[in-house]
Amino acid sequence: MATKDTVVAEPEVVVEMSAIRQAAEKMPMPPALDALVEGPVIGIQKSSVYIDLAPFGTGIIYGREFQNARDIIKKVNLGDLVKAKVIDLPGETGYIELSLKEAKQALIWSEAEKAVKAKTVLELPIKDANKGGLILEWQGIAGFLPASQLKPDHYPRVEDSDKDKIQKELKKLIGKKISVAIISALPKEGKLIFSEKESTPEERQEVIAKYTVSDELDCTVAGLVDFGVFLKIEEGLEGLVHISEIDWGLVDDPRAFFKIGDKVRAKIIEIKDGKISLSIKALKENPWKDFEATLKKGDIVTGVVIKFNKHGALASIKEGVAGLVHNSLFGGEAKLREKLELGKTYNFQVTLFEPKDQRMTLTYLEK
Repeated sequence: MATKDTVVAEPEVVVEMSAIRQAAEKMPMPPALDALVEGPVIGIQKSSVYIDLAPFGTGIIYGREFQNARDIIKKVNLGDLVKAKVIDLPGETGYIELSLKEAKQALIWSEAEKAVKAKTVLELPIKDANKGGLILEWQGIAGFLPASQLKPDHYPRVEDSDKDKIQKELKKLIGKKISVAIISALPKEGKLIFSEKESTPEERQEVIAKYTVSDELDCTVAGLVDFGVFLKIEEGLEGLVHISEIDWGLVDDPRAFFKIGDKVRAKIIEIKDGKISLSIKALKENPWKDFEATLKKGDIVTGVVIKFNKHGALASIKEGVAGLVHNSLFGGEAKLREKLELGKTYNFQVTLFEPKDQRMTLTYLEK
């Protein structure tokens, strides 16, 4: 029984609210960061281009992004449909900041991923060589062909597997064209991995099927690159240890940790699309666990600035545990670098602490 205080919804109101919800669910979502968007050019000025992104507003290409895409912009006219990448959401200007160059790169990476799945054979010139393999280039993107992925007629056979002799033999291939397939595309690192070896998807799958995630393996270092380490698992099969999976501490150059031929134990953390991802740090003690029960948001900590990146500064509070001090807290990268120096110790306040995901953000405390 309804009392005098009970509010009973009128049928018409219920129907109206339901219709509003249905309409809201059908509305398109606004573009997110890194999303590719498309729209007509509605304005071209001396240092900026405006793109209609209705119903979400207007996109703008300006500043560094305008300079980076000058060659493309010269060919753009009013009314042209262009694809761009969202690099910042509406701020003080009210515009959605876009990048033409990054959009072009995103489309190239999409082509690369299709080539991986289709096992497309490419004829590419060899640009350079190192002790681990060959450097190739496709669509302006540098790629690495590990020596272990060469066919027998190109693989350098040298006495005692001397690395200097291997590199000398590989350098003889510079300038020649080689038939390869892309076996891995790493857009975040801007790198491609190639293979010259011929194997059917069924054969490769048969080999990989012997392994499962969490397996611990004794491997050999087969290749060293800026973004990680290639480990030979068995003849014809390699896995990649991304630079972020080498150690809990900061790793700037994998070459400082390993050399070709080193014996390394690693753990399989992912098997996907015929590729094996490995981790070396997963077999080491996680330093973040020491803070799980003792550190929280709002705490004051002492940290050493160990690196600057495009987002801000990384401050280490313990070997392997570092937090990000964002540029936006200082009004830009230049002002952050005026306040914080590499190698110096400062006081910070914890603004985010998620040890399970190894995430921490910090705010600099003025003296």
